[in-house]
Amino acid sequence: MAQAAATGLIHAAFAPNSASRSHRFGLEKLRPIHSFESKVFGRNEKQKSHRGASAGKIVRSELQVIPAEEQNRYVQEIPQTGGTSAAIWSKPSVGRKTKIVCTIGPSTNTREMIWKLAEAGMNVARLNMSHGDHASHQKVIDLVKEYNAQSKDNVIAIMLDTKGPEVRSGDLPQPIPLATGQEFTFTIRRGVGTTDCVSVNYDDFVNDVEAGDMLLVDGGMMSFLVKSKTEDSVKCEVVDGGELMSRRHLNVRGKSATLPSITEKDWDDIKFGVDNKVDFYAVSFVKDASVVHELKKYLKDAGADIHVIVKIESADSIPNLHSIITASDGAMVARGDLGAELPVEEVPLLQEEIIGLCRSMGKAVIVATNMLESMIVHPTPTRAEVSDIAIAVKEGADAIMLSGETAHGKFPLKAVKVMHTVSLRMEATITGPQIPANLGQAFKNHMSEMFAFHATKMSNNLGTSIVVFTRTGFMAILLSHYRPRGTIFAFTNEKKIQQRLALYQGVCPVHMEFSADAEETFTNALTLLQKQGLVKEGEHIAVVQSGKQPIWRSESTHNIQLRKV
Repeated sequence: MAQAAATGLIHAAFAPNSASRSHRFGLEKLRPIHSFESKVFGRNEKQKSHRGASAGKIVRSELQVIPAEEQNRYVQEIPQTGGTSAAIWSKPSVGRKTKIVCTIGPSTNTREMIWKLAEAGMNVARLNMSHGDHASHQKVIDLVKEYNAQSKDNVIAIMLDTKGPEVRSGDLPQPIPLATGQEFTFTIRRGVGTTDCVSVNYDDFVNDVEAGDMLLVDGGMMSFLVKSKTEDSVKCEVVDGGELMSRRHLNVRGKSATLPSITEKDWDDIKFGVDNKVDFYAVSFVKDASVVHELKKYLKDAGADIHVIVKIESADSIPNLHSIITASDGAMVARGDLGAELPVEEVPLLQEEIIGLCRSMGKAVIVATNMLESMIVHPTPTRAEVSDIAIAVKEGADAIMLSGETAHGKFPLKAVKVMHTVSLRMEATITGPQIPANLGQAFKNHMSEMFAFHATKMSNNLGTSIVVFTRTGFMAILLSHYRPRGTIFAFTNEKKIQQRLALYQGVCPVHMEFSADAEETFTNALTLLQKQGLVKEGEHIAVVQSGKQPIWRSESTHNIQLRKV
């Protein structure tokens, strides 16, 4: 519910300043029709010229962003399917549907900053176990839980991201400048840090590389060509130079390390997550489905209800994509290491493929890494970064992620606001159906799938939001995958489920105790939404009662109702 809202009603009129030209171009309200001109400039038909002799004054477009703390007062009004209704512009107050994951670090690990991130639009707080210790992460978990306990209409999920089998260079007394053509050596001997040789923390490093391999540092910030190797060292030639600093991440183009996906440190961190009842694990460098099955068995034996998000970031995972995602609860397109192990031109294609695969299988999908990298040090993003966010939203990602931008960047709040406004603007242009053609195959054994499909169709045709009641989150997640254009208000009596649903596209999770009487619960839910300004009196809402575990068994198990507030 903490998604911010923005107004996008744009009026513009362009006219020449020169009196010698008599053209006047009239720009009306933006309408969601299909031409590029109409979407960007607001033309709802072709430009009409020679409509007046006087030159007009230029009125600049205005985009007002509603403060995030007021975000829940606004609900999107949806045009009817297939029409060219201007409803989305005549009522331009809309709620963002794509969720935002923020990595918490030194820039944001205080009570004040976590509260501000939540107000700016953070939906999921990510703990990167590659940095910090359990004490520092415990502090963040406690602060997020404190926020969730105090917030009446918002909730933040917690994601623990394992370090995985990272290969890193050793410590250096000071950065080493390296020039193209220079010789440099990596060794598995510990404690080496000279101007021409540095240690690597992985004993099988020498066995994993061969002469001719390309070794990348920090995902390609520096690169080395492997020339030869000995029993304990790899001799290289610098291809792309720079400053080599301590503990830099190493990749070999086209290869993955032979380390296990879950290391001893990871198991220790996973137990830490179980003890703290986090909502999600993001598991690094997953190569096959057996890793996911092993982790899920551990969680089941521990009695932990934590969903597993696999990070697709190694070359070895690509042939096993289908089985890996099938075994998981969702996937993260971790483009940093993915782009280091594979040719960079393959990454956009893989991103699209992974998003499509997750969507068709009913799994959550997050796009991560380098989304607003420049905002670590600069207050504004590059235009390419803005386009990157827009593409992820348009391709149908459930969430987009900030890493260093919020962990140690100078402008964490601005980065979140950029993600919010860009997502919001892109979502306003998506008017066609986003349902994957084969989504139903993932849920073909459940009647719920049919109800989700028809509830979405009703919501889109009538321009309504959807209310669903769930104890497990299943029906709300299923509705999210069908991408109705209205908001999905998911009522649950389980705090744990409310937090989990914060990740899913278009879902606004609400905690409320259920009455034994279905009608009384329906009434209480609509009253609560009205009090919070999320729906208005006289507005229609689609109410869905369906699922694997129906809540009111004495009533009709599966039904869709159209209610008037």
